[in-house]
Amino acid sequence: MSPLAVIGLGAIAGFTIFLGLPLGMIRSTAPRLKVALSALAIGILLFLFWDVLSQAWEPVDSALGAHRFGTALGNGLLMAVCIGIGLLGLLYVDRMGKQRSETAGAADVSTGSRRLALTIAVGIGLHNFAEGLAIGSAAARGELAFAVLLIVGFGLHNATEGFGIVAPLSGTRPSWPFLIGLGLIGGGPTFLGTVVGQAFTSPVLSIAFLGLAAGSILYVVIELLAVARRSLFKTTVTWFIFLGLLAGFATDAIVTAAGA
Repeated sequence: MSPLAVIGLGAIAGFTIFLGLPLGMIRSTAPRLKVALSALAIGILLFLFWDVLSQAWEPVDSALGAHRFGTALGNGLLMAVCIGIGLLGLLYVDRMGKQRSETAGAADVSTGSRRLALTIAVGIGLHNFAEGLAIGSAAARGELAFAVLLIVGFGLHNATEGFGIVAPLSGTRPSWPFLIGLGLIGGGPTFLGTVVGQAFTSPVLSIAFLGLAAGSILYVVIELLAVARRSLFKTTVTWFIFLGLLAGFATDAIVTAAGA
């Protein structure tokens, strides 16, 4: 398989995220539906947080097992710093966005929902860049069958991630250009990571982006949980968080069973 073909398949894996984006056009303003969609997104993102952290920690764990303590310390510090940048960076960026909205007199529910959806897309985009690196690296090593399995698996994951991005938008009637922009931010990095991963393999770069993704996803989960706590549908929230977790693990299990 040619490098261009691998890049093309990487693009397909990234842009399956668009499959879930039309759900953002749901016009219902029913409170229970909005809470259920947000809770489902929380479950999916909690799975992604665990998945990203486990991938970022694996090189540290391997170095510790091989008694390469200097490498383990360096990788561990890099992961910790990047998690902090992802978490705290989004905190201050989001705070500045809120201040600008208030100054412009646009601090309404719709604006807050769009800002939260954008924040989710950024976090997932960082995660997907790391996935693209894995696809490109496998192809560069000549493991084309494994690369194709990764593409299929990540494509399946990205379809559920698209839903997680637009869940806060239920009832806000976003424009199609805005939804397309969210898809490019969330799914486009898979394509970019595939290109970079084929050019060179860098475990350090992968750890850095996984750490950034973990921090940003954690911030989004905190924000969505705050919204869920203000609702009066505790049972609905709990059930749909559980269902979101199941969806994340189910897609991961399918990929693992296929040999990826």
